[in-house]
Amino acid sequence: LPYLDNEREENPALGRRAIRLGLDRPALLRMQLRALLTAAAGRELRVMFPMIATVDEFRAARELVDIECDWARRRGRPLPSLLRVGAMIECPSLLWHLDALLPLTDFVSIGTNDLMQYMFASDRTNPRVSERYDALSPPFLRALAEIQQKCADSATPVSVCGELAGRPLEAFALITLGYSRLSAPAGGVGPVKRMILSADINAARRGMNILLGSSAGSVRGEIESLARKLNVEI
Repeated sequence: LPYLDNEREENPALGRRAIRLGLDRPALLRMQLRALLTAAAGRELRVMFPMIATVDEFRAARELVDIECDWARRRGRPLPSLLRVGAMIECPSLLWHLDALLPLTDFVSIGTNDLMQYMFASDRTNPRVSERYDALSPPFLRALAEIQQKCADSATPVSVCGELAGRPLEAFALITLGYSRLSAPAGGVGPVKRMILSADINAARRGMNILLGSSAGSVRGEIESLARKLNVEI
């Protein structure tokens, strides 16, 4: 934005962006939240904060939502008929603090692109390193399984977004881990839907549980073999 004077950062993906910028500039974030509440015009509104790394960041962001709701209420402005506030899980630090975060959220979404690059310390925009690590690797799949289980235990709605959810084989892995809400680009909806309709989820989960304990760097080939064995259209 032309009115934001940001210093050049050596590692911008790890720098002051997303919720960090919003909390550093609360007036700017409040203006954006006010615009969202106004645009909702009495309808349902869902607000999701990106790049949450600590529970305190989410608390601070949600408090600004409450402040803006109070501001609108005092002036007689319409509030959303239903307001839900959630967090994007894309910082690995949250994996060990989900028990504290999830009770504060109305929903969460997993940003697989950033979560993967931060887990493997690999810039996903750098072709020299982005191909070194596979999302269908036991460490990453076990992290996704852990998030899904914690969300199920706390009855927190969870969805998956990013490139992972838009490819049939990767989406097959996600649904075998228990995910039922996938956000895919338009071009991926048809192939993913076709895959889901052809899948025996219970049989696939039994096979996936074995693969999660593998020490291999990637189990892509094994997941593909499992899908073909079960006649899944991938």
